[in-house]
Amino acid sequence: MANIEEKVEKLVENTINNLGYELYDVEYAKEGKDYYLRIFIDKPSGIDLNDCEKVNDGIMELLDDADYIKEQYFLEVSSPGIERNIRKEKHLKQNIGTEIEVNLFKPINGKKQISGILTKYDDEKIILDENIQIPRKDISLMKTKYNWENN
Repeated sequence: MANIEEKVEKLVENTINNLGYELYDVEYAKEGKDYYLRIFIDKPSGIDLNDCEKVNDGIMELLDDADYIKEQYFLEVSSPGIERNIRKEKHLKQNIGTEIEVNLFKPINGKKQISGILTKYDDEKIILDENIQIPRKDISLMKTKYNWENN
């Protein structure tokens, strides 16, 4: 499915940029019997429903014409949210110095979920709080962590 995500990203990125938004991510997933193509957009002032509708209208014909997805699917355009998934190199780069939450396939020191400040990363691992090294192959999900109590 990653291949579809990459194709869609290349197809829609310029159009989304020309509309005044950043393409944050593309996700293609099967949930139950249904397929979903999710386009996550962003801009400095935040995203609202009108922004999502504008991008949806701007890319729908491109997606239909390209016909990359043979199954019936639901198109969702939205903000990446306040706690954003970290799936790409650019997301890691943007979040150096940010608190993130990491879910693991197998426990490290008895924990399957670790939070900390992302200080470094490379192709093999990420490093939290200067000393917690996590192999990237063991990560099931990474996302930014919002401090709900102080805001």
